[in-house]
Formats: sequence, structure tokens, C-alpha cells
Amino acid sequence: MLRLSPRPVHLPGWVGLARGAGRGTSQSHASFTACHTALRRELEELRAELGRLQDDMEDDGLTAAFHSYIAQLYYKISRIDWDYECEHPHIKGIHHGPAIAQPISLDSSQLSQCFVSDYLWSLVDTAW
Repeated sequence: MLRLSPRPVHLPGWVGLARGAGRGTSQSHASFTACHTALRRELEELRAELGRLQDDMEDDGLTAAFHSYIAQLYYKISRIDWDYECEHPHIKGIHHGPAIAQPISLDSSQLSQCFVSDYLWSLVDTAW
């Protein structure tokens, strides 16, 4: 559920209206009108903020779905289960080839990015 952080609403018109109840009605009416205008403006700002937050939530949902789709697509193409627990310079995983599963263990600090990329692409079966 979406929760907006409460913002203090300053209502100087209401205070003036309550204090000026015994005074002239034109002053009370002016205070009421000013307060009404301020409240209307605050309401519009809150509606705009709510719209932005809802758009952000929708974008986050679409982004997560998109990234999930891309990850599934990469797996279907490469058939590599990555080992995300390995240390930084190492690249580990298991490639599930057409005949056998083959472990992948590369030290990226010892190899060029081009070699790593070429090696991983060489594992992809080109017969679709």
C-alpha cells in the first residue's frame, strides 16, 4: 500500500477566520477564500506527487519484469548457470552444452576481456 509522508499543512486562513468571527464578514470571507485557495493548491500538489509515485512504482515493476526476461533470455541462449558466490576476479559457472555439462572457471585478472568474451561466446551453440 502506498503511504505518503505526512506534511504539515499550514492554515493561517482558518486561524484568522476563527479569530475574526466577530469582526466584519468581508475580512472573514477574504480569509476563508485565501485558506480555500491554499488548500486547493496543496491538494493539487499532493495529487501530482501521488501520480509521480504511482508512475515510479509502475516503472519499477516494468523494469524488474524486463530484467527478469533478459536474464531468462540469456540463459536460454547461453545455457550457463553462473556461480555468484565466487570472488571478484574469478568467473565461474556451469555450461550445459548439448552433450555434457562443462564447468567454467576463468581468472579475469589473468585474461583479457576480449578472450573471456570470445571464450564464452564459443560455448553458445549456433545450431538453433
